[in-house]
Amino acid sequence: MSRSDVVVIGAGVVGLSIAIAAKMRGLEVTVIDREGPAAGASAGNAGAFAFTDILPLASPGILKKAPKWLLDPLGPLSIPPAYALQIAPWMLKFWRACQPSRVAHSTSAQTSLMDLSKAELEVFLSATGTLPMLRKDGNLQVYESDAEFQASLPGWDARKKHGIEFRHVDAAEMASLQPGLAPRFIRGTFTPGWYSIADPKLYTLALAEHFSALGGSIEITEVKALRPVSDGVDILTTDGGKRSAAKVVLSAGAFSHRIAKTLGENIPLETERGYNTTLPADAFDLRMQVTFGGHGFVVTRLTSGIRVGGAVELGGLDLPPNFKRSEAMLKKAQTFLPGLKADGGTQWMGFRPSLPDSLPAIGRAKATPNVVYAFGHGHLGLTQSAGTARIVADMLTGQKTVIDVAAFSPQRFG
Repeated sequence: MSRSDVVVIGAGVVGLSIAIAAKMRGLEVTVIDREGPAAGASAGNAGAFAFTDILPLASPGILKKAPKWLLDPLGPLSIPPAYALQIAPWMLKFWRACQPSRVAHSTSAQTSLMDLSKAELEVFLSATGTLPMLRKDGNLQVYESDAEFQASLPGWDARKKHGIEFRHVDAAEMASLQPGLAPRFIRGTFTPGWYSIADPKLYTLALAEHFSALGGSIEITEVKALRPVSDGVDILTTDGGKRSAAKVVLSAGAFSHRIAKTLGENIPLETERGYNTTLPADAFDLRMQVTFGGHGFVVTRLTSGIRVGGAVELGGLDLPPNFKRSEAMLKKAQTFLPGLKADGGTQWMGFRPSLPDSLPAIGRAKATPNVVYAFGHGHLGLTQSAGTARIVADMLTGQKTVIDVAAFSPQRFG
């Protein structure tokens, strides 16, 4: 039975960032993942460091939009009928999190984590040799009507109060920022502080390579249970193996709650199943990420191609993919970007781990202080990875966390 100072469960962008941060604090670290580095949502996301995205999905605004969206099985928000009963308790918690006082609390906490993550990002990229992969092209959110634009203003006012830079633009300036948009889009909002990574899969694989170069170990096996012991934690795997560590970080994305349950905790983690299609790099002359907020998807330029994806399907871990959702977004993208060449694309579906109030779980397990949870970042895992790594590294080494993490308590749902 091998023993490490720290075992990190999960080789996605959050888990590997934590592993590197812990290794740089002088700890002996092993990463365990059921499939290996960059096998899940860390590979197929939109590649954005969305530091301006401080408003939680759980909000009064989503409650107004949800009924219309849910009527469209291929729309921005859907719940497969086969999963509706199972997700009902989570939806009740989500509804409660949409109350204005709770939204204000979540926004404040989210802003704090975003500010930390942005401050840590370039330091972390420099330390890992990945700074050349960072892009600072900004983001353009577009609106089809004045009513849609007006409805967005309270959100922008909230961002302004938190010091986020943006400017509203008319059709002429939109055409200058991003040529080729359909004339149906009459207004837009440009956020220059929206960063991206050249390719999220290549970035995560680069982190894995850097971690290994630091002397870290990555093992491919599936964890089935955690057992607190007097001097740490035993990690039981599905192959019958057992590993031992002084401390464990659980950062296994959408599968994290299953492992947490072996410690007696029922954390309401659900799965936002995200879909996309990645087209060849010459599919469109994209200058920056474009967000079609009214339709729940984005178009992003990556080194691997042009990625069209997003939307939310609350469908759990076990239902088969519904790639009609990818096809529906791509068809819309062709309408919105008339010059888009839609041939030769690769479809993908991945699991985004989400908690009802849109905040991640970052904190110690109830059963033992030797297990630290770091999961549930939703569509913000890449964005918040460096900040989460800083917080968890502080916790592992007995330091005071640089921000108050009470709002992220894994036990906040009771």
